[in-house]
Formats: sequence, structure tokens, C-alpha cells
Amino acid sequence: MAIVDSDAHVIESERTWEFMRDHEQDFRPFVVVPKSGEANLSGGFAGRRSIVSEYWVIEGRAVQKRSNFRSAEVAEEAAEVADIEQRLAHMDELGVDIHVLYPTVFLRPLTRRPEVEVALYRSYNRWMDDIHSKGDGRLRWAAMLPYMSREVAIEEMHWAKDHGACGFFMHSVEGDRRLSDTYFDPIYTEASEIGLPMCIHATSGNFSQFDLFQTDAGFSTFKLPVVGAFHDLLMKGTPSRFPDLRWAFVEVSAEWVPYALNDMMLRFKKAGRPWPAQDVLRENNMYVACQTADDLDWVLDTVGDDNIVIGSDYGHNDTSSELEALKVLKQSGKAPAVSVDKILDTNARTLYAL
Repeated sequence: MAIVDSDAHVIESERTWEFMRDHEQDFRPFVVVPKSGEANLSGGFAGRRSIVSEYWVIEGRAVQKRSNFRSAEVAEEAAEVADIEQRLAHMDELGVDIHVLYPTVFLRPLTRRPEVEVALYRSYNRWMDDIHSKGDGRLRWAAMLPYMSREVAIEEMHWAKDHGACGFFMHSVEGDRRLSDTYFDPIYTEASEIGLPMCIHATSGNFSQFDLFQTDAGFSTFKLPVVGAFHDLLMKGTPSRFPDLRWAFVEVSAEWVPYALNDMMLRFKKAGRPWPAQDVLRENNMYVACQTADDLDWVLDTVGDDNIVIGSDYGHNDTSSELEALKVLKQSGKAPAVSVDKILDTNARTLYAL
């Protein structure tokens, strides 16, 4: 069986932006190194602890370049995939066959301008294609789509599918739009036809929400909005309108699933709507990435073992990060062996069409 890490990361580098076209060079992020912990850049790092670091400047905002980087256990060259052989060798040490790569800098909103979004996302996707092409099929990735420009987004979907992408990244909120907004219907239709999932990662794509919580409330900024997106999509019946489309909810653990489903059950019953009970995830092609700290017995008893995957959050250092999570799950006895095999292999390959 294969071992698939359903949530690994890349740390963006200067090379990420080398694929911008000539007319996009004014949008290219550049690096600043503050002399202290304060700066006057809008949305920057004023008030934070005085730690010298590098920052991207994007649209006048300072964004930490190696945000949340797990430097103690992951070499910088491996995290940035500057040394692909080193990354693959580390995967071998961890007993992992495939990394599904998610971004770092894009886990927050960066621009309100469609042309800037296109430039940033398009360059990132070509950087990821370059990485994938040298990774012996072991480095797959979730493509960034410029949702403010739907025609361009649909073009990118096809290009990305042809260049090793195995999913399409979404913030929990895209700008001022919830994911149940019918604005996204053409995207969902195209994803269904292409056969790749929409991947909602721990994020916030709304400036007001992000700025309100960013300094000390990662739970409210990154985790809860994903739970809300899951709840909203089901309440609005969006997955049922796209029965062939798969959905992933990544880096928010899985223990919230029983709570969210219980809340929806009460709302469905109150509205006189039939409730599908344990089959909710399966019937809606929804997959959730668990963590080894989850009460997996409870989760699996609630939703079964066909729609749970796991990721290590490779390269990051937060509450979801566990470099050897896949090995721990396999050896811990926290779930039946047949369920573990599904989580590590079958479910992930089905989700990402690997």
C-alpha cells in the first residue's frame, strides 16, 4: 500500500515569483528585513515581538516569509523544495510515498485586485509544476485558482490538471463570498468534469475576518471558518447539486465533525428535511483530514472510515503539525488496522485521484 500525506506544505521562496510575465513584474512580492519588530507597513508586524525575520511585501502589506516554519525538524531547502532530493529523502525517512502540497503564504488574503491575484497564483502554479516535474510523481499539489477572474480560473484548472495538480485550493471564505455562493457554480461544474476535488484548507480569505483575529487567535482565524464552510455547504445543499464533485477539509482535525453533524441534524429535523445520518460524508463526497490527537473511535463511529484522511502539516509548526503523524497512526492502535489502511492509502488516493 502507498502512504499518502494529505496535507504537506511548501514555503514560498524568491523562485516562486520567477514565473511572472513581463507585464506582471510590478506585482512581484519583494523581501524586507526589519531592524526591529515594528514597521509602518499596512497590515504588517507592528506590536509583535521583536524577532528579526524576512517579510514579503505584497500589496503594501508585510507577510512573514517563513511563517510558521518548522525549522527544528525540517531543513529550509526541503521546506522550500529548493533541494528536491533532500525533500524526497526526508519523505523516505518518514515512510511517506506521496506529499500533497499546500501553500503557506496564500493561507491568508493578499489582494483585492483580480490582476494581482492572477499574477501571484499563476506564477505559484508554474513553480509547483516545476517541482512536480522533478519529484518522480511523489510531489503532488493543490492548485491556486484566481476566483475573482472565473474565466482565468477555469483555464488554470485545466492547465493544473495536466501538470500534476491533484486538487484545487479554496479559502474557507473567498473574499466576501461564502463557498455556497452560486458565483462558484461554474468552478464546481468544471471541477466535477475534470475529476479533481475542491480543497478547503485551514484559512481565512476575508481581510476583515483575518485582520480582526490574526494577532493571537489562530483558532478563530483559520480553524472555525472551515467548520463554518462545511456546515454552510451542507445546509445550502451545494454538494448535492454537484454529485460527482469531491471536497476536502484539511488541517482542522476531525473531532468537530460529530458536533457539526449533530447541529445540522437538529436543523434538518426542525425544517422537516430528511437526515442521512452516518452517510453524510459518503453521500456528499466529503473528506476530512484527521489528527492523531483526535478521538478516532468517536469520529469513525459517527461517519465511518471511508472519508477520513490524514496529513502531517509538514514544514509548519502549529497545533496541526506532527511530522510523524502517519507513522504514529499506523503504530498507535488508535483505529482498526483496516481503517488505518483506508486513511493512509485508499481514501487519500480516491480523494485526490492519485
